[in-house]
Amino acid sequence: MDRRMNRVTVFGGTGFVGRRVVRHLSESAVMVRAASRHLAPAEGDNVEHVIADAHDERSIEAAVMGTDGVINAISLYAEHGGDTFHSVHVEAAARIARVARQAGIKRFVHLSGIGADPASSSPYIRSRGEGEAAVQATFPGAAVIRSAVMFAPDDVFLTTILGLLRTLPAYPLFGDGRTRLQPVHVDDVAAAIAQVLRQTQRPYPIYELAGPRVYSYEELLRTIARTAGLRPMLVRIPFAFWNAAAGLAEILPRPPLTRNQVELMQIDTTASGSRPGFGLLGISPRSLEEELKAMLKQTNEETQTPKETRTS
Repeated sequence: MDRRMNRVTVFGGTGFVGRRVVRHLSESAVMVRAASRHLAPAEGDNVEHVIADAHDERSIEAAVMGTDGVINAISLYAEHGGDTFHSVHVEAAARIARVARQAGIKRFVHLSGIGADPASSSPYIRSRGEGEAAVQATFPGAAVIRSAVMFAPDDVFLTTILGLLRTLPAYPLFGDGRTRLQPVHVDDVAAAIAQVLRQTQRPYPIYELAGPRVYSYEELLRTIARTAGLRPMLVRIPFAFWNAAAGLAEILPRPPLTRNQVELMQIDTTASGSRPGFGLLGISPRSLEEELKAMLKQTNEETQTPKETRTS
């Protein structure tokens, strides 16, 4: 590990990925500054939470002051108000990278996603690709982390699928269900990000992080259902319907489905095999099936435990 990485700022440090990166770094005795729009409770003696706005250069300058490394884990899944895919994934990412370079930051790590493509017709996918290019042009030597779809007990991916499988009489498939995915546990991604930041050798420009197994979407649903002891009826639904439904859902404050999610389901999000990944970092990504079994076991134990015991 690079002992020069004593202080690190994590933008998006209270988010799904960011808070786990903060934990991994703090557990390795790094002083961590978790920067986000909303202040969160401190987590340990070596974690500092600060308010920072990625659209405000002075706010970024204050957040990176005195740190050795910067991680940008900010992402946007549905546009709202002034927050657009381009303003967050491209403009804000480039702004953070520029301020970090001007501040003399030694290492910069940027979180993106497998499938990012600046030539895509999808605003979300295109902004991810443009953001990567903007960061690497602004901060030479920056490392980009492309992750496959991430899962965890508190996610909106695996838990949503499981909930719908349990409640719907028939589960609607995206298209013909052949889109390929390679789900990865968010903690494995966070550990990899922390390692890329702190490794002594110069990082590669791009890493691809994906789980140990590739599924078609239909295979994934059947695997989740089988593990949970369910036998669902799967119904193929055209993508045109999904796009229309997602457009309506985005009116809600917390949409259960967004158009960018539908767009991602139309392309394969699997590791290419030509980029460095977990193997190079010495990390063995955990199995979705095993993690789901553990999650279901814990849920069952909590359900069966008497209320008096849980609250005592």
